[in-house]
Amino acid sequence: MVEVPDALNTLFSAQVESDGDRYVVEIPKREVSHGALAPGETYRVGLLSQVDGETATSTPEPARETDSVSTSSGVPQPPVDEGEVREVTIESLGDQGDGIAKVERGYVVIVPDGQPGDSPTVEIETVQENVAFASVVDTDGQRA
Repeated sequence: MVEVPDALNTLFSAQVESDGDRYVVEIPKREVSHGALAPGETYRVGLLSQVDGETATSTPEPARETDSVSTSSGVPQPPVDEGEVREVTIESLGDQGDGIAKVERGYVVIVPDGQPGDSPTVEIETVQENVAFASVVDTDGQRA
C-alpha cells in the first residue's frame, strides 16, 4: 500500500508519454489555473500505477456512486455532489483568503471565511472537475 502525505498539493491522472530519449507526464492546465501548482517551481512527484482502472490509494475510501463514474478519459468524477452536506477540516487559506479543505483523493473544497483548523459542516454548492465551492451550514466544532 502507498501512504499519501498530508502535504499533497494535487492528484490527477495522466499518461506517461515517450518524447525521444525521455518520458513526459503532462500537468493539466487546470492544476496551474486553480493554484495547485506554479510554473517554474520544483515539485516532488510520485507515480501510482493503475489497478483495474482505479488509482491505488493508501486507504480504500467507502464506495460512492460518483467514485465509479468516469469520464471518457477514465478520470474519476469529483467525490462530492451539489447539495451534499459534510464536515470538513480547513487546512490552509487560498489566495483570496478563503478556507481550503481537502477530501477524498485530495479533491479541494473552498469554504468562504474558513480558517486553518476550523471543522465546519458545509453544504456543497458548486462542483467542478477539480474543485468544489461550499457554504458553512453549522459552525459547531469550529475553533472559537
